[in-house]
Amino acid sequence: MGNIIKYTATLGFIGYLPHAPGTFGTAAAFLVFILIHPSTLLHLIILLVIIPVGTVVADRAEVLLNDKDSGHIVIDEFCGYFLSVFLIPFSIIAALAAFFLFRLFDILKPFPIRTMESSLNGGIGIMADDLMAGMYTNIVLHLLMLAIPGVVELPS
Repeated sequence: MGNIIKYTATLGFIGYLPHAPGTFGTAAAFLVFILIHPSTLLHLIILLVIIPVGTVVADRAEVLLNDKDSGHIVIDEFCGYFLSVFLIPFSIIAALAAFFLFRLFDILKPFPIRTMESSLNGGIGIMADDLMAGMYTNIVLHLLMLAIPGVVELPS
């Protein structure tokens, strides 16, 4: 069971890549999102499944890997990216914008992301900062859509 938990938390080999596993975890989410092009209902179901699953496996994997908020755990980036594109009209432009904005927020950790990351422990702490980065990304994309109608709705 421990191997399944680690495999899920690290998205297989992705979490063990030698450079930027978080970026590759986000890229995996981007590719899955582009390939399945989920309806709003399917997207919601995916979020309702992957967020609690991600929290549980991240919590357990942290113990199994014996490494607090291990860089190998990338399911949090996967979940955060999927949150970042929720209710955003589907297009490659929107998906790419979400990718870069999400990575920016995940790396810079503006308030209160850094506080959440340092004050919460276990799976909740691992997931919280990426989910907040996903929310920031989603908000920025929605504001862009309001300010510049059609900006993320360019052809798929």
